[in-house]
Amino acid sequence: MMSQFYEPVIGLEIHAQLLTKTKLFCGCSTQYGSPQNSLVCPVCFGLPGALPVLNEEAVRMAVKLALVINAKIHTHSVFARKNYFYPDLPKGYQITQFHFPIATEGALEIEVNDIKKTIGIERINLEEDAGKSIHEGMEDSSEKTYLDFNRSGVPLLEIVGKPEINSPDEAVEFLQLFRTILQYLEICDGNMEEGSLRCDANLSIRKKGVTELGVKTEIKNLNSFRFLHKALEFETQRQIKLLEDGKAVRHETRLWDSRRGETRPMRSKEEAHDYRYFPEPDLPPLIITEEFISQVKETLPESPQEKRARLIEEYQIPVYDAKVLTSSRRLADFFEHTARICQNPKQASNWIMREVLQYLKEANISIDQFPIQAEDLAELILLIEKKETSLRLAKEEIFPEMLQTNKKASDIVKIKGLGQISDEQKIKAIIHQVIENNPTPLKQYLEGKQQVLGFLVGQVMKETKGKANPQLVKKTLTSILNSYK
Repeated sequence: MMSQFYEPVIGLEIHAQLLTKTKLFCGCSTQYGSPQNSLVCPVCFGLPGALPVLNEEAVRMAVKLALVINAKIHTHSVFARKNYFYPDLPKGYQITQFHFPIATEGALEIEVNDIKKTIGIERINLEEDAGKSIHEGMEDSSEKTYLDFNRSGVPLLEIVGKPEINSPDEAVEFLQLFRTILQYLEICDGNMEEGSLRCDANLSIRKKGVTELGVKTEIKNLNSFRFLHKALEFETQRQIKLLEDGKAVRHETRLWDSRRGETRPMRSKEEAHDYRYFPEPDLPPLIITEEFISQVKETLPESPQEKRARLIEEYQIPVYDAKVLTSSRRLADFFEHTARICQNPKQASNWIMREVLQYLKEANISIDQFPIQAEDLAELILLIEKKETSLRLAKEEIFPEMLQTNKKASDIVKIKGLGQISDEQKIKAIIHQVIENNPTPLKQYLEGKQQVLGFLVGQVMKETKGKANPQLVKKTLTSILNSYK
């Protein structure tokens, strides 16, 4: 619960691993899950005589993102060495950009509780990733730390947001939208569990109405939206309590402890490294031409925001539907393909948002792995509209069978006899039989108890095993019952 007197001020730093085939400064593969220390070379380790060569595709990806968030792309940027010692940093420094990044001053509009807000992006810069320290999983993990340098040199985009976020909800929305944009651009897979998208959060507290920022803490390595929200909630309340108790907030780095549900100190900023940035002597300045920028601009796909607006206008679906459907580029494409074939966008949206997304969640897969093709889902929707089967049978019998067997809906209807009964004479005969078997409800209806109509409709549907057209059943049943009057 947020205080009525204080508000948090949050800035996010996002690290996105780029989907290049090779590392930022050498030809080593970036393949995830390869045997430990199998994707390394003298450049990865910074051995004497090994010279880095910049990966052009990484630059192209950085420019793509800068264009989408309307950042200023600098035609002249410089790589620098960030010097510090850590066991998984083989060179003793990290090649990054500091004083002269590739882009600055972007912006991203978010929407929380129907309120739109623009969050500034301070900078985007390219840098190489460090290796990985392995603290568990080995026979002697209690005594030793193992190092895997496969990740050393993998290209990262560091995205530094301005401190203009004022709630955990806004922070999560900001990160989710950024993740979606990165996936739309196909420059990062956004997999937070595997570490290809990581987030640090800077948070301070100030009294509402005050513009001056308070003392901030940095929360490192938040690897899920849920942890980001919980960590910011906890840290907000922790700092507010300190201020209300007359105590000072320490300028420090903290870690989120998910088991205890709290942030805990990692190190104070007074103990932080002096990185001694200086220009990387083995790399010339990066020069990006206007021609290069124009070429990249021509390859840009429709952004999530643009696609959302277009789906609302073109398919006349609700804003909420459009937001869910555009959460993934592939999901939006699946919807459009389905909607175009069945010519019923709202039904396509309903099926995807309920049955399809529920299956994806339960199976823990993406839409790319969904066993039903868009045209086959569209056929199922058309069968319902043509009254060749019922909605209940489609959901309870046909759709599950399609998931299991990959058969088409029309084939399942024929094989299992799941066609809808729309023959009025057949339905009349069944209704008369139901009325004959249920004299008491008939008497109650004739006495004015209209609610028994639902019971009798249910009996007819039961007799037909759900195959009867429910609208026709209700209409015909009402007519026959009224004739008894």
